[in-house]
Amino acid sequence: MAIDFTLAPEHEELRRKVRTFIQETVIPAADENASRDEYLRTIFGLREKAKAEGLWLPHMPKEWGGMGLGHVELAMVQAEAAKTRLGPWVLNCMAPDEGNMHTLLHWASDDQKERYLKPLLEGVQMSCFAMTEPEVAGSDPTLIQTKAVKDGDEWVINGHKWFISNARRANFAILIARTEDVPPGERGGNTAFLIDLPSDGWNDVREVETMHGSTGHSEIVITDLRVTDEQILGGRGNGHRLGQYRLGPARLAHCMRWISQAETALDMMVDRALNRYSHGSVLADKQGVQWLIADSAMELYQCKLMVLHAASKIDKGEDFRTEVSMAKHFVAQSLNRIVDRAVQVHGALGYSTDTPLAHMFQHARWARLADGADEIHQMRIAERTIDAYRSTGSTWAATGGLPL
Repeated sequence: MAIDFTLAPEHEELRRKVRTFIQETVIPAADENASRDEYLRTIFGLREKAKAEGLWLPHMPKEWGGMGLGHVELAMVQAEAAKTRLGPWVLNCMAPDEGNMHTLLHWASDDQKERYLKPLLEGVQMSCFAMTEPEVAGSDPTLIQTKAVKDGDEWVINGHKWFISNARRANFAILIARTEDVPPGERGGNTAFLIDLPSDGWNDVREVETMHGSTGHSEIVITDLRVTDEQILGGRGNGHRLGQYRLGPARLAHCMRWISQAETALDMMVDRALNRYSHGSVLADKQGVQWLIADSAMELYQCKLMVLHAASKIDKGEDFRTEVSMAKHFVAQSLNRIVDRAVQVHGALGYSTDTPLAHMFQHARWARLADGADEIHQMRIAERTIDAYRSTGSTWAATGGLPL
């Protein structure tokens, strides 16, 4: 049988190495009360240590300075790194830069790789991906209204973007704009442009306040922004294909990090249940609390299997769209449920900010919207399940294509 859920010894050693680095080096160095300058010095210092440990760019090929890991291997690294919010930043595998690195590696010209990709890989620049707009559904890129119009040797771009993560820290943006006249709902109308920041015409209006504060999701108004053909990424009219190429693995990378947060919440839930005494026994002896723990353990088990299977399909070069959609939907919902149960077991303490759970819950709610709302993934999953049955008379292919 080819199915094997164990890691090769060298991969198990790598996982232990990442865990040790995160637990013994990164977490003790994190100080939430530090000033911004101190915080930045800490991050850059930790990044140098990550490079020295050979833990830099786990998602990039070795010839580009990375660790050369496949997606299954990356899952274990991301899950260990995300035990702390700083972890992915220290290893330089955080969103949105991680997805942008993949995109540039696949779509950029040699000159564009030199100018935009290399600084990201070296950790000296940051980026953003500007697609979502307030006037149209963010989950339907065919409706994008930002327009790029040809004017001689230049393009003139006008539009409105929001929830552009990392925009205020970015040195450049990958901007999706409409360049072609195609019928509403049709693909092929969008083009990706590389925009140096700051640029005349790129106006950062505000950081959108969210449930967890102002943390870098910007609203951008674009007015007569001029670019050249050399700033087109991936060819004219390929903006939709480029975006979908970027979002597939990026969705799964989110799931890898969310699994880490869900596991942390479950650990805290069990620890609280073992140490909180009430009505004649510890909470761990109460059937109602045991159900919360059991449901969370079963969901986390399912999350891990789904992510590993979807990652294996990416590594094999197979069609992974349905599996990634299923994982993204299920892991995001499970994260919300597991953190919520952990809050419940902690009682009023869990609702306070004396533990990380309150902030974890705020961030978890975002997971059900990021990179496609739950309902969009359900729609796509249903469409592919129906298509599978129409084609073969069976839904087997739409449920993982597993040997069962």
